[in-house]
Amino acid sequence: MAAARPRPLGPDEEQLWRALNRILISLPRALDEDLVRETGLSLNAYAVLMSLSEAEDHELRMSELAAATTLSPSRVTRLVDELRDRGLVVKRPCADDRRGNVTGLTDDGMARLEAAYPYHLASARRRVMDRIDAQLTGQLAGVLVDVADRLARPPRN
Repeated sequence: MAAARPRPLGPDEEQLWRALNRILISLPRALDEDLVRETGLSLNAYAVLMSLSEAEDHELRMSELAAATTLSPSRVTRLVDELRDRGLVVKRPCADDRRGNVTGLTDDGMARLEAAYPYHLASARRRVMDRIDAQLTGQLAGVLVDVADRLARPPRN
């Protein structure tokens, strides 16, 4: 069965689509470089610490942490092990079923996250937020949140 032929992109749509693709590749790299240079934390490590800081009791099952950070389970496992070795998180078997593991944020991990936050914020502002007209921010946020929410939903069969 042949796929339906989609409507071609107009010039403005094409320009937007290409810019989004470039941003999706280059922005994480740039934010990571800034954060590593200033704090020694990678962007992924920052995301893990941030997700734990926002969780109830500052802990999450590994599967929840992978979902929260959009990292693969194996990548989260390696990253949590590295952060544990640095004393920023703890990892223990889940008390409910003993099959999974729970990762918790240590006091040192929270302190490291709080120290890194101003550098991450400055990088995000310099690279993105200060380049967007303040009058467009709310509208653009609404559109991108909708796109992100739709992408996070399981596909329909």
